[in-house]
Amino acid sequence: MLVDLKKVNLEEFLKYKTLYYDKIDFSFVKSSWEKLSKKIKLPFVIHIVGTNGKGSTGRFLAHYLHKKEFKVLHYSSPHIIKFNERIWINGSDVSDENLELAHKFLQELFEIELLEKLTYFEYTTLLAFYLSKDFDYLVLEAGLGGEFDATNVVENNLSLITTIGLDHQSFLGNTVEEIASTKMRSCDNKMLIGYQVFPEVLETAYKVKEQIKQQRDKDIKIIEVKEFDKYELNPKFATYLKKNLHLVIACLNELKIPLDLKLFDDTPLFGRCQKVLPNVTIDVGHNPLAAQMIVNEFKNKKVNLIYNSYGDKDYETVLKILKPIIKKISIIKLDDKRIVKEKELQRVITQLNLIKEETIKIEKNEEYLVFGSFLVVENFLSLIGYDGNS
Repeated sequence: MLVDLKKVNLEEFLKYKTLYYDKIDFSFVKSSWEKLSKKIKLPFVIHIVGTNGKGSTGRFLAHYLHKKEFKVLHYSSPHIIKFNERIWINGSDVSDENLELAHKFLQELFEIELLEKLTYFEYTTLLAFYLSKDFDYLVLEAGLGGEFDATNVVENNLSLITTIGLDHQSFLGNTVEEIASTKMRSCDNKMLIGYQVFPEVLETAYKVKEQIKQQRDKDIKIIEVKEFDKYELNPKFATYLKKNLHLVIACLNELKIPLDLKLFDDTPLFGRCQKVLPNVTIDVGHNPLAAQMIVNEFKNKKVNLIYNSYGDKDYETVLKILKPIIKKISIIKLDDKRIVKEKELQRVITQLNLIKEETIKIEKNEEYLVFGSFLVVENFLSLIGYDGNS
């Protein structure tokens, strides 16, 4: 290591961190938390795991708790424009100053070996833990996993299970059942299960309950959310967001926090079926499950799709699902080695008989959908000069 990680600021520090990895080693973040746990007291931890809907579920919940005057930190990932988006404290993205204070604390606390070994996500999770000290609630979004996710080094008081489907198979398993099991084994006390497409998810929950009873001698409680049109919610929210909101409401009921539906109305949901221009919608969905949800929002319409995908995603299935709503498709150029090869994406576009536009141009009389990973949305927003304040 050429740089002394005990001396650089957070921005420089994170440049030396592993952002993507081929295998997960849980030991370093576990050792780090053991040290940090002796210095701070965590709030009530609400852990959010699932394939889709984690970010919006967490933000709805954190926003509501903040409006009810609780001290709350919402930790999510990745960010779209600025790193600070990952740590949302009492209604605002964390300040640069508070990030630096937390970073300096961890630099002084951890020996150099831990500072070198921790990944980008692990270190930022530890920053969030520190910043949430002495708050009322920590709304903690898992990364791609559950059981061996950095967010799972702390005991969770309540687990919210959002929609689970196929994604990140190389890490989590090749079937919905395997993926659900990996995610749900992160539960420590009580599990609230939200909207599901696959019946295997609920079946798996009860299998996991038995496993936890046998392995940890702990009887976790399972609560199923069964009604997803029970509450009259603001019509501006996409259907899938309303389903996520029903999980949040079930959580608030479990916490015995009085319900006022109007408090959800001004929840900031950056990148979740969000109109950034009157005729441009962005959505960070990037898998078949998300594609199914977005097709429902645009049914009986035709949109110009602005798209790209990582090579390890099921982009062929995504485009098949989106085909009924696609008028034309444009591929946004991305400078990242993990992005699917252009020739391969072109093969799928040709096979599906989609009309391709070679350039991206926003016309006033056309409707556009920017759909894909956070990187797709980030690059598009940069293209139109959107800074998050528009």
